[in-house]
Amino acid sequence: MQTTLAKFKDQILQGIPEQLPDSKPYDKAINHAPFRKDILSPEEKKLALQNALRYFDKKHHKVLLEEFKKELETYGRIYMYRYRPDYKMYARSIDEYPAKSKQAAAIMLMIQNNLDYAVAQHPHELITYGGNGGVFSNWAQYLLTMKYLAEMNDEQTLVMYSGHPMGLFPSHKEAPRVVVTNGMMIPNYSKPDDWEKFNALGVTQYGQMTAGSYMYIGPQGIVHGTTITVLNGFRKIGKEPKGNLFVTSGLGGMSGAQPKAGNIAGCITVCAEVNPKITQVRLDQGWIDEKITDLGELVSRVNKAKIEKETISIAYLGNIVDVWEKFDEANIYIDLGSDQTSLHNPWAGGYYPVGISFEDANGMMANNPELFKTKVQETLRRHANAINKHTKKGTYFFDYGNAFLLEASRAGADIMNENPSLGREFKYPSYVQDIMGPMCFDYGFGPFRWVCASGKPEDLQKTDEIACEVLEELMKEAPVEIQQQMADNIQWIKGAKENKLVVGSQARILYADAEGRMKIAEAFNKAIQNKEIGYVILGRDHHDVSGTDSPYRETSNIYDGSRYTADMAIHNVIGDSFRGATWVSIHNGGGVGWGEVINGGFGMVLDGSKEASKRLKQMLFWDVNNGISRRSWARNEGAVFAIKRAMESEPNLKVTLPNTVDDKLLNGLELK
Repeated sequence: MQTTLAKFKDQILQGIPEQLPDSKPYDKAINHAPFRKDILSPEEKKLALQNALRYFDKKHHKVLLEEFKKELETYGRIYMYRYRPDYKMYARSIDEYPAKSKQAAAIMLMIQNNLDYAVAQHPHELITYGGNGGVFSNWAQYLLTMKYLAEMNDEQTLVMYSGHPMGLFPSHKEAPRVVVTNGMMIPNYSKPDDWEKFNALGVTQYGQMTAGSYMYIGPQGIVHGTTITVLNGFRKIGKEPKGNLFVTSGLGGMSGAQPKAGNIAGCITVCAEVNPKITQVRLDQGWIDEKITDLGELVSRVNKAKIEKETISIAYLGNIVDVWEKFDEANIYIDLGSDQTSLHNPWAGGYYPVGISFEDANGMMANNPELFKTKVQETLRRHANAINKHTKKGTYFFDYGNAFLLEASRAGADIMNENPSLGREFKYPSYVQDIMGPMCFDYGFGPFRWVCASGKPEDLQKTDEIACEVLEELMKEAPVEIQQQMADNIQWIKGAKENKLVVGSQARILYADAEGRMKIAEAFNKAIQNKEIGYVILGRDHHDVSGTDSPYRETSNIYDGSRYTADMAIHNVIGDSFRGATWVSIHNGGGVGWGEVINGGFGMVLDGSKEASKRLKQMLFWDVNNGISRRSWARNEGAVFAIKRAMESEPNLKVTLPNTVDDKLLNGLELK
């Protein structure tokens, strides 16, 4: 009798099955993507069906045509549910994948992790997080990609075209095994409705930041960044987190990290969420401590937490606007305020109107999209007004890079700066502008992450210990400018295991600069060589020093006018690809929205070899210092310090430095 593992391998190797699989019922127990609006003309719908059917033998077209037509009419997309695999979706050990190339097996592991039910937001629609951040657009793409990866050797490269596997091309061992693009539209076709249209046609997809590049590691990926943000937010206002209140919203993919981060920072966190299923998931996972459905009860509970100086995270099942308004009425003082609903996707489930039930809003979204848009914009105006009342009392509010201020401004909300300047158009800063940019990114500190390919918890514990040892050693000689960043990360890695951050793969994240990343990676590679641990997969969030050009988030603290350019992200992915990355990706959209950002990422497999040691040094050095050099040219003081330090450590690095202009010369200048 065939074992479960043997059956799994056979299913991977067959790709798209020759025989038509049984149809699968729509599983209502699973969290599904909202139904997309009907945006295609009748002729375009025929084209979408033609595009979908090209994956299958003609003998199946008649049956599949009716089925795919129904999916398109019902859900607004063709997901090909019938072809969803029967095996459990999770990150297996690298040795369990049928692959000729260990590098390819590592990528298969990461793809399955991104679709794990415990990780993915809408797993049956192949969406990992953010409401529309997809790994693929349909299940045929998944099946074909996994088959290609199983067949690949180390002298081939798989080219991924917005979820579609173009095929295997002759290459060489030092080239990336996979090259990924997502949503790289001609600029004039990069508006939100363009995504709806071309995604429905099956010719492009929204890869978010780390979904379409297979590097999402569950909410842990942002827990660390959120923890650092909350800690530094309280430092900025001169308060300890203990007994003080952080109010925000969103418990979905990445936003689900907020309450856990609040607990680690030590404050009181109130996070509103309208989706009952995802709220319960976060409660079951232990990412929130309590769930409350009544505003009066919420007020009482927060007052008690303030009096007793508790560290607690509370989910309010309902709309965040009601919370801001109720807390104003009840005179509850909010110390830090933000929002992390998916406002990059405001018209398709990223943000919900106040005063309408979750179910009714979903119906309106699909059946009356113009009214839904009107209600969302009304809510944004009301949301902003409530925040303004609290900030007048002293609340420090920051945009958490989810496009809240941008969409609120488009809705006509009262959030514009009375005296705007380049980069300071809004009343409130982006968290990158005032916290993460000057405190972390300018110095090269960003979200370095790794996955233990063995799937063994003991390997993750060993890598935690190795990383901590490296950081403690580096901190002994670190300049004062980066002492706090080092200390925060040492504290983080020491508490990583006890905070139970693993969801899905055995993964970890911490913020490190180029030196830290290279030395941690080299220590991992030696441990693999010595057979202390199995293979390790390196990566990062695209939300980093160099990988992303995003004027309202990652590059919002660049004030020389270049924050609207995207050269850095393109340079980054090109440079990574010939310096030894195992796979590279470049995306339009992600985080703040389609047409609003270009972001690039990578993955790198460490196997204990000398070649891996060489690759990690040359690639990781570039991956960080590319961004620092751009930031230093924008005259960011921290970046100038960091790039000078990098040039001292590497004789082959020669970077153009800016000359500063005396303000007195400009102040008296009369310009027409």
